Amino acid sequence: MKIYTVGGAVRDHLLGLPVKDRDHVVVGATVEDMLRDGFQQVGRDFPVFLHPQTHEEYALARTERKSARGYHGFVIHASPDVSLEDDLARRDLTINAIARDESTGTLIDPYHGVRDLRAGVLRHVGPAFIEDPVRILRLARFAARFGFVVAPETQQLLETMVASGEVDHLVPERVWQELSRGLVTARPDRMIDVLVGCGALAHLLPGAVDAGGRTAIAALMGAARREASLEERFAAWLGTIADVPQGTAVANHLRAPVACRELLVLGIRLKSQVLACTDAPAETLVRVLREADAWRRPERFGRLLAVCADLERALEPRDAAVATDQHASIGRHPWAERLTAALGAAGTVDTAAIARSRPADIAQAIEQARIQAVRPVCKT
Repeated sequence: MKIYTVGGAVRDHLLGLPVKDRDHVVVGATVEDMLRDGFQQVGRDFPVFLHPQTHEEYALARTERKSARGYHGFVIHASPDVSLEDDLARRDLTINAIARDESTGTLIDPYHGVRDLRAGVLRHVGPAFIEDPVRILRLARFAARFGFVVAPETQQLLETMVASGEVDHLVPERVWQELSRGLVTARPDRMIDVLVGCGALAHLLPGAVDAGGRTAIAALMGAARREASLEERFAAWLGTIADVPQGTAVANHLRAPVACRELLVLGIRLKSQVLACTDAPAETLVRVLREADAWRRPERFGRLLAVCADLERALEPRDAAVATDQHASIGRHPWAERLTAALGAAGTVDTAAIARSRPADIAQAIEQARIQAVRPVCKT
């Protein structure tokens, strides 16, 4: 029995990055051997085990054979006669097909992954890459995470996979899992570039025709530069979608989390009104605050303002310093200052007292009181 550390743990160690998870391949062993040594079997489709002390994953060396379309359609073969090189051959990219002998520390690199790491290149291991459409998403995410470029022959393979319809068999949950991880990197635009370049984005986000366009990318990168949350990046990226039904359909198709869906839809619905608040009267300010549910959800309202700032900079870039400032504040935008001041002023209204004194027309009375409280803001 020989044990090797494989995949991301080896790759990240060689890149000088923190290693979070360690995966291992066991060559020359059976299920019975692993169980006898105290490992706990957890894999259903192929033999994967948890180490009795570290709880790290150990998988028997295996090969895979395509049996149906999609990323579940594989026949797995694991046995003591499967070599390490056989196991590495089924992996997606050369940078993920490097192993380290745990007993000696020696690197085993049959597909020249170390060379590609040094060159910053994403290259497929072999023709089997084409069999799993998830690999398109993973490669795009790695482009965002590491800033690597795609090898020409791999680019051709990506385009072939899209043209064959293989990408259409991806389930939305898996698409969201990979997209969301790429969106929160420092360079999410690189992920979008890869997906646009091979034609996959139109299949993954039907209805979001402008998701790969200049404005969408600029808004997304604005959110990325200020290290925004996933919800804000998602809303900034797709915030130029034409209408609420279309944005709702795209978010639902991706099975995006509720917070991401809500902020996206809110941004699409209110961005024009928010951006027009620079000289708006008190009535308009209060209406926008009410429609944004700003009093009950002030944190989300703050995210909305930040997303609108990203969209404004993307749609109408001002000077280069504002457009590229990694810490650009929404306070630089007069509409944001006005709305924020209005929120504070309207928050001084005693809604409970109004409810007790005017039970017949509570909503109207509160609205009028808030407008009166906000009027001084409009004079400053």
